[in-house]
Amino acid sequence: MTHKRLNPVDLAWLVTDSRVTPNHVGGLLIFQLPADAPRDYLRSMLAEFRAHQAFTPPWNLKLKSALTINPLACWVEADEIDLEYHIRHAALPWPGGERELGELVGRLQSTPIDLTRAPWECTLIEGLENDRFGLFVKMHHSLIDGVSGMAMLQRAMSTSQKASFKQPPFWDQSAAQGERREKKERPAPSMAQVMASAMKALNLGAATLPHLASAFGKMMRRIGDPSEGLAVPFNTPQSLFNGRVHEKRRFATQQVPLARMRAVCDATGATLNDVVLALCGAALRRFLIERDALPEKPLTAGIPISVRPSDDDGTGNAISFIVATLGTDIEDARLRLQAIQASTREAKAHVQSLPRQAMTQYTMLLMGPTILTMLLGLGGRVRPMFNMTISNVPGSAKPLYFRGAELLAIYPASIATHGQAMNITCCSYNGQMDFGFVACHTSVPSMQRIAVYLGEAMNELEQAFRPKKATPAKKTAPAAKTATRQRAPRKKAAAIQTDTP
Repeated sequence: MTHKRLNPVDLAWLVTDSRVTPNHVGGLLIFQLPADAPRDYLRSMLAEFRAHQAFTPPWNLKLKSALTINPLACWVEADEIDLEYHIRHAALPWPGGERELGELVGRLQSTPIDLTRAPWECTLIEGLENDRFGLFVKMHHSLIDGVSGMAMLQRAMSTSQKASFKQPPFWDQSAAQGERREKKERPAPSMAQVMASAMKALNLGAATLPHLASAFGKMMRRIGDPSEGLAVPFNTPQSLFNGRVHEKRRFATQQVPLARMRAVCDATGATLNDVVLALCGAALRRFLIERDALPEKPLTAGIPISVRPSDDDGTGNAISFIVATLGTDIEDARLRLQAIQASTREAKAHVQSLPRQAMTQYTMLLMGPTILTMLLGLGGRVRPMFNMTISNVPGSAKPLYFRGAELLAIYPASIATHGQAMNITCCSYNGQMDFGFVACHTSVPSMQRIAVYLGEAMNELEQAFRPKKATPAKKTAPAAKTATRQRAPRKKAAAIQTDTP
C-alpha cells in the first residue's frame, strides 16, 4: 500500500482542524444544462457517479490514523470508498436564485469533513434558475492546495463539448494521466527512516539559516517605519474581521470581466493580483465605514503564493506567504492601487531573495506564531498576523465542458478561522474573474454587501485611470461682417487655449 508522509504545512492544517474551524477548501462549479438534456439528466448523472468505483490519487487517500495530533501522520490508500456517503444531492426550491444558492453553500462549508474517511465530499445541486445546476466539491486543505485543486478540476473536464460526454467522474483521472499507473507496494517508513529524514531537514536548515536570518532581520527593521514598502506581519490593526468565529459560515460570489481588470493593468503597470487587492481594499473600506469600524491603519492581506515547480503535478501544499497592504486608509482609488503596487513589489522581492530550499522553513517560521495561537486557543484574542487571506488562483482561459454541460463559473470557498473571520479567494476562468467570499456568519453580518461593493469598486477604479477627454471648444455666435477681420485673431487664440490640456 502506498504511503505519503504529510509535510509540515499539511500537518498544520490537520492539527488546527476543529468543529468551529474546519480546514477544508472547496469550489462551487456552475454549469449550463445542455440544450437537449433529458429530464432525467441530473438523476442519471447522480446514479452514474455513485456507481463509478475507479479512483486516482488524491481521491482514494485517507489518513492512516484519524488522530489529528500525530507528528508521523501519513496518507494511505483507502480499502473502500463509500460513494453513497461522498456524493450528496441537494435541490433548491425552483427557481433557485443566488441568495438561496449562497445559503446552501454556506451550510455545506460549515460542516467539517469526516477524517476517518477519504477527506472529500461532492454535492450535486439542482433547481437553479435559467437551466443551470451546480457541483460543490470540498476537500481537506491538508491534502490539497488551491493551485493543484484547480489543475485537477481542469483535468476532469474537456475543452470540447462532444468529447466531454466520455469524461469519467473527477475522482477518476486515469484518462487524463494516460494509462493508469500501476500501484506500487511500499512499506510504511520505519522510525529509522523518519529520523534520517528529520536529520536531513536539520542539515538543510543549517545551510539556509543565513538566508532566513537575513529575511527576518529585514522585517524587524521595518517595524515602526511608516513609509510605503514591505508590510510587516503582526503590524496590523484589529478589525471586526479578526475576532473569534462560530460554526456557521456565509458564502457570496461576484464576477468581474478580466478585460476590464487588464485594461487597468495596462494603464498602470500593475499586476492582475494588484488589481484584485485594490478591489478588495475598496470594498472592505466601504463596508467598514458603513459600520463606523474603519481602523486608522490600513488592513493587510496574507497572500499565498505558489512555490511549486512547473513540472510538479503533486497535490500537497507547496505555498509560501507574502503580506501586503490593502490601502483601506486611502480614499482615492488611484493612490490606493499605487500603495498596493509598492507593497506587493517589496514583498515578492523579499520572498524571491530566498533559495527554494529555504521556502518551507521560512513559511513555517512565518506561520508558526499563528499556528501556535490556534493550538493554545488564542486565535482571535491577540493581534493577527494579517487581517485577511486573499488568494488568486489561475484557471482555464478556455470554456470547459463536463457531460455536455458548459462550465459557467468557478467560485472558490476557503477557510475562515479564529482571528481570520473572512477569506476572499478568486479564480480566473474563460474571460472572467470569479470571486468567492467565505466568512463567519456571526462576526461578519451582511457579508454579501462586500461582494456587491467589489463589483462597484471596479467602476471606481476604471474611472480613476480612464484618460480624460479634452474639453471641446465652445461655439460662439458669428460676428458681424464689419468686425470679422478684427475678431478673427481672438477666435484663433481662444481655440488654441481650449485645446491645450
